[in-house]
Amino acid sequence: MEQAAGIRLQKLLAQAGCASRRQAEVMIRAGRVAVNGLIVTDMGRKVLESDEVRLDGHTVRAGQSRHYYLLNKPVGVISSARDPRGRPTVVDLLSGVPVRVYPVGRLDFDTSGLLLLTDDGELAYRLTHPRYGVEKTYRVTLRQRVAPEALRALRTGIFLEDGKTAPARVRTAGRERECEIVEITIHEGRNRQVRRMFAALGYPVLKLERVRFGPIRLESTLKPGLFRVLNRREVEALRKITGLPAADVNED
Repeated sequence: MEQAAGIRLQKLLAQAGCASRRQAEVMIRAGRVAVNGLIVTDMGRKVLESDEVRLDGHTVRAGQSRHYYLLNKPVGVISSARDPRGRPTVVDLLSGVPVRVYPVGRLDFDTSGLLLLTDDGELAYRLTHPRYGVEKTYRVTLRQRVAPEALRALRTGIFLEDGKTAPARVRTAGRERECEIVEITIHEGRNRQVRRMFAALGYPVLKLERVRFGPIRLESTLKPGLFRVLNRREVEALRKITGLPAADVNED
């Protein structure tokens, strides 16, 4: 940590794995960060090693070992650390986890599947930033068969209200109880993007599940609502694809 001049508060929060610097600034503005017992909302505030920094009442320290979890998010749970409306959150499902971790990106309330949670703020930032192009694969359940021309459109890009989507990889994956199953892989992260892409082509999505995030795939043995710790090999694979060096991983 910088000594004489100190280190900017948002940088400390990022180094401690609480969030990316941009997300840390939002936390500071929201009055969630205190230094030596006083709420700080100033973006220019610098802190020293001797200062006590707390986020939501929890002590923050840089240089801690990082924690990484994979959760099979069920439908009906918010991809957030907390919800002002009191709805269940993904953090509520991590019973017994002794540290504060945050979801990497989000899955919609009505979408299930693979969600990563960590206190490694820089990795979380890179995994979700379009610049790094990390792929996510979704299993899509539709009421009807998808026409070949619709698959071609998905592979070249769909025009949505916020612009044309990047080309996706897509394949049909069979049928299940009279429904068509399609797997689609994208590297963007627009709001409700997969649902909007299929809806634009006239195919309302009945069910949506994320089954892969980068090199990490959701195994069938991890039932909805359950989670596990990522092992060192998995963490190194995530950090490698985003250009980060190996980290001190806590596998407890």
